[in-house]
Amino acid sequence: MNKLQANLCLMCVTLLWSTEVIIFACIPDSVVPFATTAITSLIGGLLLFLCFFKRIKAALKNGGKKLLLTGLLLSVLNCGYNVLYQYGLKEFDVSTGAFTISMTVVILPVILMMRKQNVDRKTWISAILVLVGIVVSYCGRIGSLSIPGLLILIGGCIIRAIYIIKLNEAAREYDPVSISALISAFVGVISFVIWFVIQPATFAAIEWNSQIIASLFIHAYFIVMFAQTINIFAQRTATPAAATIIYSLEIIFSLIWGMTMPSSIVTPVTPDVFMIIGAAFIVLGNLSEIIDVKRKAVRRS
Repeated sequence: MNKLQANLCLMCVTLLWSTEVIIFACIPDSVVPFATTAITSLIGGLLLFLCFFKRIKAALKNGGKKLLLTGLLLSVLNCGYNVLYQYGLKEFDVSTGAFTISMTVVILPVILMMRKQNVDRKTWISAILVLVGIVVSYCGRIGSLSIPGLLILIGGCIIRAIYIIKLNEAAREYDPVSISALISAFVGVISFVIWFVIQPATFAAIEWNSQIIASLFIHAYFIVMFAQTINIFAQRTATPAAATIIYSLEIIFSLIWGMTMPSSIVTPVTPDVFMIIGAAFIVLGNLSEIIDVKRKAVRRS
């Protein structure tokens, strides 16, 4: 997989992730978030183990305890930033929260620099453009911003940045399918434990119907099993910074769903001029990272 193919895969993954707002809208609020995460992760992990059992077995034999510990660490980080996101997003409307989550793009290069890893100049340019887009999107709603909620989301962004860096390292060392299966399994178990603490009745507490069952299986297959695995394959070629910048496109897709989908499915979004300008800066940030200006200049010369 070359760099262009990796970037295209990351864009497809981001598009799939953005559809979560539609899937989750079909699951009633009575189903706690940890229940959704536990069920979909366990189903996704089970499907991966059933389809690729021999491959995963061979990877575990070669990787041993180190691979298991890597999968566990990634799962803890995954659960960590998702928990902070769940609590932080309660303090914001959908669009403001989605823009704030894009702050990972700005945090990740800083962490790479602290680890004394080289960060390309165009990555800094992309991060600055995305940051400008986030700040501009806040204009007109600064008075309603929740400082505690903002700090919680930034904490989640820091953990997610570390997660992306560690996932990138793991993807280059181990089999992506095996990593995806382990993450799904561990996240499912961790989420189930938290779900049990919050709601001891667990499965019995859910008022099951065809819509809930379909939504959970769709999320398990397309988001947990498919998108997560493709993302890890792309991480073998893409840099953590490039991947994070492309992830920021999720806000663009989310805005599109909010504007085009019926109100019975998702909360309607009417973007103001600040949101449109902010989204434009995020797109520019992505283009400046994806387009290799230097290579084009060499070809023309």
